[in-house]
Amino acid sequence: MKKLLASASLSLALLAAGPVIAQENSQGYNDPAAGAQQASYNDAELKQFIEAQKDINGIRDEYMTKIENVDSQEKAQELQIEANGEMAEAIDEAGLDIPTYNAIATAYNSNPQVRDRVDSMM
Repeated sequence: MKKLLASASLSLALLAAGPVIAQENSQGYNDPAAGAQQASYNDAELKQFIEAQKDINGIRDEYMTKIENVDSQEKAQELQIEANGEMAEAIDEAGLDIPTYNAIATAYNSNPQVRDRVDSMM
């Protein structure tokens, strides 16, 4: 559970820092925290979240190693953007949009009911 919590937080940080969110903002994106209070995600959405999170964990691990081994801030930013793109693709392939993924991740971190439901599905 702690790994998922940390991973979801890091994934949110990576996604929030990248162009994916900026792109969504230009298309009427709402703050994911606004949906964080929703505890009524259906099982299908939570399963999609878990699927996306598994993929994101792998992407995060791969890119964190790459970022730690670069010698310039510019290269690190390029890798972060690349990782954001792959994470966004993983979310999309799992059947979620980024705002929904971010809202579930935020709810997982702040709402024990959502956390318990997700943990019981893993």
